[in-house]
Order: sequence, then C-alpha cells, then structure tokens
Amino acid sequence: MSSRREESQDRAIVRIAAHLPDLIVYGDFSPERPSVDYFDGVLMFVDISGFTAMTEKFSTAMYMDRGAEQLVEILNHYISAIVEKVLIFGGDILKFAGDALLALWKVERRQLENIITVVIKCSLEIHGLFETQEAEEGLDVRVKIGLAAGHITMLVFGDETRNYFLVIGQAVEDVRLAQNMAQMNDVILSPNCWQLCDRSMIEIERIPDQRAVKVNFLKPPSTFNFDEFFTKCMTFMNYYPSGDHKNLLRLACMLESDPELEMSLQKYVMESILKQIDDKQLRGYLSELRPVTIVFVNLVFKDQDKAEVIGSAIQDACVHISSVLRVFRGQINKVFMFDKGCSFLCVFGFPGEKAPDEVTHALESAVDIFDFCSQVHKIRTVSIGVASGIVFCGIVGHSVRHEYTVIGQKVNIAARMMMYYPGIVTCDSVTYNGSNLPAYFFKELPKKVMKGVADSGPVYQCLGLNEKVMFGMAYLICSRDEGYPLLGRDKEIKYFMCTMKEFLVSNCSRVLMYEGSSGYGKSQILMEIEYLAQGENHRTIAIALTKIGFHQNFYTIQILMANVLGLDACKHYKERQTNLQNKVKTLLDEKFYCLLNDLFHVQFPISREVSKMTTLKKQKQLETLFLKILEQTVKEERIIFIIDEGQFIDSASWAFMEKLIRTVPIFIIMSLSPFTDTPCVAARTIMKNRNATYVTLGALQPKDIRNKVCLDLNVRCIPKELDTYLVEGSCGIPFYCEELLKNLDHHRVLVFQPMESEEKTNMTWNNLFKNFSRPSEELKILTPNYEERSEEVCTLASGVRLKNLSPPASLKAEEEITFSKIETPKKSEIFSENLSPEEIREKILSFFDVIITKMKMPEEDIIPLESCQCEEIVEMVIMPLAHHFLALGENNKALYYFLEITSAYLILGDNYMAHLYLKEGERLLKMLKDDRSWSHTFEAAAFYSLKGQVCFNMGQMVLAKKMLRKALRLLNRVFPYNLISLFLHTHVEKNRHFYYADQQAQESSRPGKRRLAQLYRQTACFSLLWQIYSLNYFFHHKYYGHLAAMMQVNTALETQDDFQIIKAYLDYALHHQLAGYQGVWFKQELMAMEQIFNLPLKGVGIEIVSYVADTLGYTKLLMGHLDLAIDLGSRAHKMWALLRNPNRHYIVLCWLSKSLFLKSRNKQLIQVLGWLWDLSVTEEHIFSKAFFYFVCLDIMLYSGFVYKTFEECLEFIRQNEDNRILKFQSGILLGLYSSVAICCGLGQGLSTSVGTAGSHSSTWRPAPSPVCDSAGVAGTCEPAFLKSIRYARLQDWDSFHEFSSRAKNLVPRRTPTALYYEGISRYMEGEVLYLQKQIEGQSENAQDSGVELLKSLESLVAQNTTGPVFYPRLYHLMAYACILMGDGQNCDLFLNTALQLSETQGNVLERCWLNMSKERWYSSSERTDDRWPQTLARLPSWEKVAAGEASAQDVQKNKFLMRVNILDNPF
Repeated sequence: MSSRREESQDRAIVRIAAHLPDLIVYGDFSPERPSVDYFDGVLMFVDISGFTAMTEKFSTAMYMDRGAEQLVEILNHYISAIVEKVLIFGGDILKFAGDALLALWKVERRQLENIITVVIKCSLEIHGLFETQEAEEGLDVRVKIGLAAGHITMLVFGDETRNYFLVIGQAVEDVRLAQNMAQMNDVILSPNCWQLCDRSMIEIERIPDQRAVKVNFLKPPSTFNFDEFFTKCMTFMNYYPSGDHKNLLRLACMLESDPELEMSLQKYVMESILKQIDDKQLRGYLSELRPVTIVFVNLVFKDQDKAEVIGSAIQDACVHISSVLRVFRGQINKVFMFDKGCSFLCVFGFPGEKAPDEVTHALESAVDIFDFCSQVHKIRTVSIGVASGIVFCGIVGHSVRHEYTVIGQKVNIAARMMMYYPGIVTCDSVTYNGSNLPAYFFKELPKKVMKGVADSGPVYQCLGLNEKVMFGMAYLICSRDEGYPLLGRDKEIKYFMCTMKEFLVSNCSRVLMYEGSSGYGKSQILMEIEYLAQGENHRTIAIALTKIGFHQNFYTIQILMANVLGLDACKHYKERQTNLQNKVKTLLDEKFYCLLNDLFHVQFPISREVSKMTTLKKQKQLETLFLKILEQTVKEERIIFIIDEGQFIDSASWAFMEKLIRTVPIFIIMSLSPFTDTPCVAARTIMKNRNATYVTLGALQPKDIRNKVCLDLNVRCIPKELDTYLVEGSCGIPFYCEELLKNLDHHRVLVFQPMESEEKTNMTWNNLFKNFSRPSEELKILTPNYEERSEEVCTLASGVRLKNLSPPASLKAEEEITFSKIETPKKSEIFSENLSPEEIREKILSFFDVIITKMKMPEEDIIPLESCQCEEIVEMVIMPLAHHFLALGENNKALYYFLEITSAYLILGDNYMAHLYLKEGERLLKMLKDDRSWSHTFEAAAFYSLKGQVCFNMGQMVLAKKMLRKALRLLNRVFPYNLISLFLHTHVEKNRHFYYADQQAQESSRPGKRRLAQLYRQTACFSLLWQIYSLNYFFHHKYYGHLAAMMQVNTALETQDDFQIIKAYLDYALHHQLAGYQGVWFKQELMAMEQIFNLPLKGVGIEIVSYVADTLGYTKLLMGHLDLAIDLGSRAHKMWALLRNPNRHYIVLCWLSKSLFLKSRNKQLIQVLGWLWDLSVTEEHIFSKAFFYFVCLDIMLYSGFVYKTFEECLEFIRQNEDNRILKFQSGILLGLYSSVAICCGLGQGLSTSVGTAGSHSSTWRPAPSPVCDSAGVAGTCEPAFLKSIRYARLQDWDSFHEFSSRAKNLVPRRTPTALYYEGISRYMEGEVLYLQKQIEGQSENAQDSGVELLKSLESLVAQNTTGPVFYPRLYHLMAYACILMGDGQNCDLFLNTALQLSETQGNVLERCWLNMSKERWYSSSERTDDRWPQTLARLPSWEKVAAGEASAQDVQKNKFLMRVNILDNPF
C-alpha cells in the first residue's frame, strides 16, 4: 500500500494538485471566463506573525545563502504544522498569502452549525501548537485567527494560458475583519459566524463596540464524544479521506493520471513552477532569498457587492496585466480580495526570469496597467505600489499542499504604499534609485505612518514615462573630485589626448568610443575627459542618456542641438522661441519655423506649407537646418560632444551623426555598454569609420583596486586578506569593488583604528608587508595632499571569514540578469526550428554518410597517405632533440621538447611516460627559475597544465585541480576560489560570451601566435576543471563546473579555431546533459554541427568531422541513447579507419562494442570485437586488448555465451597487470579485477592459485571434477567450457577477496569517465554479492555493510558525472541490496525505476535480466539452490550460437540470478 502511495505521489498530476485547493482540483467550471459559482461554507484566516521580521533578519545576514536554507526550514516547520491541522480537520487550504493562509470548509448551509464547532476546535489546536513550540524553538512566532461563515462566491478568470480564482462576498470580508481584530493567540468569530454556530458549545468574550466575539474555549457537555461528532461531520465533506484512504492527509494525493484534468490544472500554476514539477525539483530548489521587484495592484470597484459586475472588470484587468507582464518577464503570483478591493501581487525577477532593467520594466508595467485599468468603467480607483529588494521566494506549506509565494518587508511596503497612497503609482527609494530614469519622472510624496512598516524611507509618485523632454535635465552630472584621481585608466585617457590633438590640428571629424559593461567606470572616464577637454576655441557639451531616450525619435540630437542653441538655460517657451528666431533667421524661411515646435516645445504659427509636408520630409528639412547651424557654429569654435550611455542613442540620431561626421568637423566621445541586439546600420557605419577609435575597457589591475579601496575608506593601508578578497571578488570592476565594500561596511566587518607610530610597531624586516597592503607610490603622486589624509588603518572584525560572506543583493541581481541569455544560443541557421528531433537526427547521420562516401572515392584527395605515426616521431625525432639541447646546456629549448614528449605520451595514453618526462621538465624549470621571459612563463604554465592532466587521468583530482589553477594563473586567467568571486566571474564571463559570439559573427581578426598559444592551453585547463568540479558532491561545486565550462567556450571562441570551438560546444553540451539542464545541451550540439557543416572537407576539416561523430557517439552512449550511439559510433569507426588513425579508432570500437553489448546485438558485437582485436595486435596496443577482454568477461557473465574463455581472460590479466599503461590508467584494471571477483563470488570457483594471479609461481591447475560427457553419462571427461574454466570448487571467496581488494585499491582514483563508471559498477556488483554472503553467514556487520552499500550506490546515481546509461544497473543492484535487507518497499521502487529506464534507453540486456530477477524474486515457489554453476557448465560458445545450435531464448536465460532464498518473501 505504501509503495503504491509513493508511486501515486510521484505522478505529475499529484504534484500539480499539491499547489491547488480541492475547490479547483475537483471543481467543474464553465469554460467561459469569468465564471461564477456560489456555495456556503466556513472560512478560516490564519495570520502568522514573526516571519516577515525573520525574513528581514536573514536577508541582511552576513552569510545569507545559508540563512535562506535555515529560513525555509523554519517557515515550513511552522506552516506545515498549521496546514496539517487544517487538513486533519477537513479543511481545504484555498490560498497562501505570504505568511498567512485562507482555508475553507465547504458544506451545505444546514451543516454550518456543526462545522463551525469543528473549525473552532481546529483553531484552538493550532494555537496549542505554538504555545508548546515557543520554548523549543526560542522564536517569537504567534498566530491570529479569524473565522467567518455564510454565502461565498467563487470567481474563475484568466486568459488562454493562465487561470486564477477568487473567493468573494460578505463572508470573505468578514473573515478579514475578524482576523484584523484578533490579538496574538486569539480566535475571533465574525458576527454572522457567531449567529450560525452552536452557542452552547462555545465560551466567548465580548469585544467592546463590536458584534464579533472572541473564543475562549469549547465547553461541550460531559456526555459529548468529539470523535463521533467529528466523524459524522466529515461525512458531509465531499473529499475528506476515508475508508482505504483514511490515513491520507488529502485525497488528492491519490489522483490517477488524467491528461485532460492535468492540462486544466496546469493553467492555475506559474510556468516556472510547472517546469520544476516536470524536473521533480521543488521546495528546497526553488526556495531562496533573492532580489526582486514587487508590483502590487489594487482595484476598487464602483459596485463591490455584485459578483457579475466586478467579475467582468477583474477579467478585463487580469488579461491586460498578464499581457503587459509577459512582455517584461514579470508574473502574477497571487490574486486575492484585499481591503475592499481586488489585489494582484506581481513579481519581476523570479528564478529564470531575471532581465536587464528589471526595475524600469516594473515601473513601465505599473504605469501601463494604471492607465488601462483607470479606463475600465466598473473600476473606481486604481492604486499601485512598487518596491524593490530582497524577499523570500519559495515553496511554503506542507508536502501535500503548498504554494510558491513571496514574504518580506518589501512585499509589505508595496502593499502599504498601494493602500496609503490611493489612486496613483508609488514606489520606494530603492526602486527610484534603481530605475535609471530621469528624476523629473518622479515626485517625492509626504511621508505617512504605515501599519507594519517601521521606516519605508522616501516614497515617490511615478508621474509617467512619456512626458516631454525637459531641457537641462540630461546633463552628464560631473562630480569630479580633484582629491580622488581616476585610477587605472591611463591608457584610455591617452587615447583621448592623442585623438583630441589630432582633431584640433585637422579639419576632420573624430569619434572615440569606450565600450564596457555596467560597473567598469565609463561615466568616471567621461567626467575626467570633460574636465581635460576644457579650453579656448572649443566648446564641450556633455549629456547622459537613459533608456527612455532610445524609444523617442531624434531624442539625442534634440538634446545636443538644444545645448548648441542655448535653449537648455531658458526658463520659458517664449525665451526659447526668441533665442531660436535669432539663431535660425538667416538659415531658415520664417514659414518653416513651426518645424521646431515639437522638438523644442515652442509655439510658432503652423504654415500651410508645413502642414502639407510628410513626416519624412519634415525630418530631412530639420536635419538640413541642424547641419547648417553646426557648420556655422564650428567656424567660430570647435564642438566636442560627450555622450554617456551611448547604447541608448535612437536610430534617427545615429543616422544624423553618421552624416554629421562626414560633413562637419566635430569630435564625438561616447561611452556605451555592449549592444544587446545588433546595432542599426548607421551605428555600425560609424564604428567602422577610419576616423573612429573603439576602445574596449578592461578590468583594473590589483594595485588600482587596492589604491581605490584606500581612497574610498580614507585609510593608509588595508589587511592583506581584505586586499585579496576585494581584488579577486571584484574581478577588477570598480562598481563591484564598491558594492563589496558597502556590504562589508553594512555588516560591520571593517574596523578603523589609528595608525601606530613607527616606534610602537613591532616590525621587523621579515614581517614588514606581511599583514597589510599599502597603496602604491603612484597614488601619492596622483593624489594632492596625500600626506595630509587620515592616519587610520583598516582591520577586520574578529571571527569574520570573508570567503564565506554572502554577495551583496545588487550583485546577486546582476549575476542573474544575463543567465537566460547565455543559456539561449542564437537561432540555428542550418537546423530550422520547424525540424523535429528525428529529422535533425537523420540530417546529421546523412551528412556523415556523405562524408564517408567522399572519403572512399579515390579521386577525393582527403585521405592521408600513411597512418598516424605519433610514437615513432616521439622516439626518433623529438626525444633526440630534447637530449641534444640538454647536452648543449640550452635548457629552455630542452624544456620545450620534454613538454612536447609529455604531450605526445598523453595522446598515446601512456601516463607513466608522461609523468617520467614531466619530472625531467620539473628539474629544468627549477634551473630556469630566474628567467622572467614570456616564453618561460608560458612553458611553466604548460608544465603545470600537463601535470594536471596526468593527475586527472590517474584519478588524483585534488592535485589535478591545484595544478590546473596554477597553470591558469601563469596564463593570466584566474579561476575563482570563493563564492563571491565565483558569482562575479560568472557575470563577467556571460558578458564575454556575447562579445566573442558577436566577434565570431563579424569575422574579426584572429589573435596573435602568443595569445593563441595561451588560449589553447587555457581551453585544455577549463575542459578538465569542469569535469573535476562535476565529480564533487558539494552543491556549490556545480556552479564552479558551470563557470569552467563557460570559460572553455569563451576561450575557444576567442581563438576562432574551428576545432577548439567545436570541442568546447560539445563539452558544454555534455556538461549540461550530465548536470540535468534541459534543452540547452541540444542547442549546443547543433551549434557544433553547424560549425562542421561549414568546414572545408580536407585535411584537418575531415578529422574534425570524424571527431564530432566519435564524441557524439560517446556522449549518446553515456546518456543512454543507445540506438543513436550505435549509428554515430559506426560512422565514426568508418571515418577513423579510412583516416588510419589507430589512437582514435580503438576508442570508437571500445564504446561501440559497449553500445552493441547493451542492445544484445551479439552478431555485430562479435564483429566489432574482431576489429578491436585485429587493431590491438597490429598496433601492439595493450589498452585495446584489455578492453577486449573486459567485454569478453561481460559477455560470459551477462550475455549467455562464451566468446573468449575465462582462463584466457585471466591469463591476460596475470601477464599484463603490471603494464605501465594499464597500471596508470584509471578504470580498466578496476573493471577487470571486479569482473573476475564477480566470477569467483558467483561460483566460477577457481583453484587457490587463481587468487594469486599476479604471482609467477602459481600453478593454475584444476581439481578434478565429476561431470557429464556429451551423452550425459557421468565420467571424467569435462565439457569444453568447463575444461577452460577448470573449477576447483564453488564460490571461491578467497579468490573473490583477493581480486576485490585489488579493485578496492583503485576505487579512490575517481575520474569522470565512462571507463571508471564501468569499473565501479562492476565493483559495486561484487560488493552486493558479498553482502549476500555476509547475510547468509549471519555476519554481525551485515546490516551496517548493507546501509553503507546503499549509500554508495545512491551517491553514484546522484553524481553529475555518472551517465544515465549506468542507472539501470545501479538501480538493479540497489533493489537487490534492499531485498537482501528485507526492505521490499524500496526494492519494488528501485526495480521498477530500473525497468523504466531500461525501456526508455532500449537497454535490452538489462531489461531481460531485470524481468528475470523480478520473476524469481516475486515468485512464491520454493527457493532452490543457486543454479549458476550448472548454467556455466552449459554456456555455449559463440561458434555454436552463430551456427544456430543454441536458441536465442535459451542464451538469453543464461544469466546469474541474484538469490533471495535467504529471506522470507517480504511481499
């Protein structure tokens, strides 16, 4: 029963129903919107105090990320207890509104009296919960409860994508008022509820001047049996669990799959929640403290009491609000009746919905909604409050009934502004400051004392976003401080000085553009430039644009011309009109003066000629006039235009400026952020103009960050720990540094104290700079009166760990803004969106087929003349060169060649030789340690990256990570060490991604040779790093892995090398697949395919195509797409065979054999193994042979026949286990040892000498065994197979322990490769078999061993790097471990999961085995002894199978079955 319940709760429809009340789940509503329903019932409104304050406490906590987890735990601890009580008493949770909830008991009117008693009992028990828990938790959490009863109206409304519901009516208003009257721990009955209840059962207390009453307690008569009374009452509740379901909290937990109902219910749930429901990731995953913008909309109606009247108004408003929010990625979170009106709680910035200019979009939406709803004739008043900040966003409630909601002070502030400032759009100061809108769009309002809000700060009215331009408001605000120099931007200022000099001595225009992301200090540079540009004979005009200007035609030129004409200082339109007349009277006919009316807000009479002109003609006339004015102006004085935020220049202004720089000598300087969309044609033309200089701003150097911090804090020095934290955490971005400092100051981390005199300091030469970082000498020169500044130093508060601090909210928001962009690659040019996955698959496979056909054609010159000869080149060319230069004492050249040798051996898979030559390289590096040249630094970086790769291959991940980080530092590419730095680096890399993707589209020039060498080495490091981080169990390590994979893509894009880009895309796709990110990986694979579609199919191009087929085949195997893995692997095999590259060819054959093995395509499998054997013999390739025998052991154990005998496999292991390639290769020996151990444990009993296979003194002699001959008569003649195995005895556990212990020594050498997981799967299988042995022998440690084994198996399944192809086997083993330990419920769950996965993947081998296990385990027939030894004796050889002498059905049944006869059947 319990397993069926778990299975039902895992159904999508049940998970959706958990977000909705029974009223909706079981409702039968008209499809019309709005639809109205009427019923009677009792309402309970529970308000829980203390959570908002708790949210604020955690949101400002120093370690906020951990605070979020704690807050979720506390919230749901209390709220789930309330929900459970309500459900136990038959209630239906209608809505969660932040930290409050509304519950309903829907019954016939004649049952209200008894149900009110039940609800009062429930309310009192809820209070009882908190009386006992206060002492336990130490938290001041209290509840106030209001009850009401009577007629209730339900309204359902929405559009084609979303539905919402409301309960309205007098009872709803009464329950809200009753709750408002309640003090802590009170239960208040509304007047109507008091009228309808059984008064004899309730002790009450009158409330002065109110008809509502307070409940003290219930006073039933002595003969009253509440349980019987309650049972009788519940018979009137339609969906109260009873009978077989009486132990359920909620009947909806047992909903059966119903696609139609599921689609209907989905409309009531937010799309982002539905996605997480599909991915089965809720509650903890979605719950967090995050920066959002709240928009609270309240509608008060002219006729509040009529549901039909307000229903249509709510419907109209809802449809419009939804359409507006959809544009700007906002969402309606809740709709409820609130203080005589209907309120919509809208949120911008939910997970996955962060967008640039979120606050601006929220205000734009608020104004749009206000304007529309004000016109709906049934709505009397529209009030909107907008607030921004950190709130709790998450799943609140119980596992069977919960909702996604928002809680926090900012939610309260938005709600209170909405109510205390009716009829307007208001916002708080955070929204005002973060909107990037001109100040004249707002008006500060008088402060009001608002309930529940201690200090809201200034409140502003948003006046609207489409008002006329107000001249003089768009100046670049220059707050240049002479005592605060511009740091780290000498190169950028030098560009300006040189360009300025050229401009002043020539008669040509100049354009200087500074591009940088937000926070790089663009405005500060322009302020410095404006200061430096002041001089005689030229005039400087500086303006700052906002997003609003982008949407207004000719706005930028309008502002600039207003400044040129001196209109910005005019106080009245008449003054502007007079000035204009004086300026244009010689340039423009008077009848055309009216053209200036709209632009400059003047009132010249409109002439007949102008009234007949088209808009385009008016524009051209104005442009001609402006050009004449500027031509005339520059004759008197040169003009320098300075424009901040140039990305907001409108297209008409760009077009004018493009003409302007061609005709008038003018100097335009602008700063701009990277364009989010392709800039207009005129903008691109200006950027490409030969007189334009485009400067991309980089990060500040560490010394500049240090100088900035000392200036900002006004101190002489800062702690080294703080210096490191800010340099690394800011990524060299000034704004990030400032935000980090503000965050530290907010948490009182920084402590200031007087600087000790030199006599008092306990300084020695050795610790002179040990503790403090001081500003550079350059700062003393740049800063006037430096010596007169503060004599304080900054230290850190005790006990603070900077690395664990939570990032500031502003940076957390920044990080998420571009997440969806980076995860959405550009639209495919080759694979259109109309193509289905099957069509795309066929297109890709057909492409590879065409390539193979071309490769086979003799006239096509695309096949190399001879096969790869890497090893020969290493031994005959590179190695002698290395030793030659070593003998000559040219150590730098010798180092280069030793590193080349190392790289070659890594390609050949020989980690030992690579390690050997790295040691030689290390010796040379020490000898060259004083060399500071670029080439030596690069060789050192190459050394550490190669060392990291060897460590990676050997499974030494900690050391590998250390080496790779060191290599990246030497390559001037830092990888973050802490969460804040990780967070900021991710943001920077996302911006870099857009930049490089754009560069790729524009076909910019490739980097130089040195830069390319660095980039190639960086990509290799990042490729390994993301895999290393994916291995780690810690939650935050997935973010490090994601960043490393992204950095690999960006670095590859910078190289503009086809192979590097394709490899990075494929790695990024694999990372996303293993991490469980849906959708993105497919697009990345398509981008890789698009790259190869455009490659020249010769030489390197054809090798890249082969690599893609090879890599995709491996990826598809890992992800369990076995048919596609075979299709791709077969094609890759043909290509590598034609290219005669054995080092790639054997890898393809290895994984192709595995795919065929799992599909039970035995004929093809044997053919591929034949190719693998031939290749291993021809090339003398030991790894190929090892893999060959590994598959042969698998065939023997799982496929039901023998290809190579056990003796031959064992002999190979004995002879080659000390081979350096196998010994230093993580995975292959682990698999071989584990397979032999399984054979021993299963009954392939070997002589004692088997256990000493590594010893040359072993005899390998069998003990004689009486067996049947071919005629079935007992004798001494053994069958062929049995002769080859030569059993000594059954279940040779000594040999099992010997091989298992050897395998165990290799288990810690974890690598994120399929080979390692093949080996570890076999090892875990042996451990499960040994658990069976322990339980049979009644070992004391059997229970503990079983628990640890299950944990290990579960952790393997949970690991990001474990490919889904291994899941069926791992779940199968988990099922067996569970049944051995008597846990039939979980055994059933794991077995069914394994079967489902096998079916999905097409894993025929595992599916067959699982069905046999299920049949045997669940059978009620008497258990028999293990038949595996007898089965082994009858295993046919492949020759018999191929000749048809053994039927396929019989072969399939030749599997060892895990025995369960040691237990009573738990089912």
